[in-house]
Amino acid sequence: MTFDLWNVVVVPFPFTDRASENRRPALVVSRREFSRGGYTVLAMITSAAHDGSPGDTPIEDLAASGLKAESLVRLKLFTLDNRLILRRIGELAKPDRRAMRANLETFLGWSGKEH
Repeated sequence: MTFDLWNVVVVPFPFTDRASENRRPALVVSRREFSRGGYTVLAMITSAAHDGSPGDTPIEDLAASGLKAESLVRLKLFTLDNRLILRRIGELAKPDRRAMRANLETFLGWSGKEH
């Protein structure tokens, strides 16, 4: 299974203080070409109620993203084996993509062409 840039997916998220895992949403920040190699780079999606961190990007269009609660993308990045990604639930809407791209450029020096 491969994923596209800006897809919102569900992943098993391990916690360091427990042996169990939770299912959590994450944002794909790598292109399909990278994903074909068996891994995908993801950014954490968390409740908007959490304290802010530099680069936090609120998700305005919850319907497009497939999320049910107010959420934001946090620039905590990780690479995950595609076999562990449970499913795709949505994607960022264009205005949310622009905001996320701006934060990736500002805080990580990341740039790329818009899809």
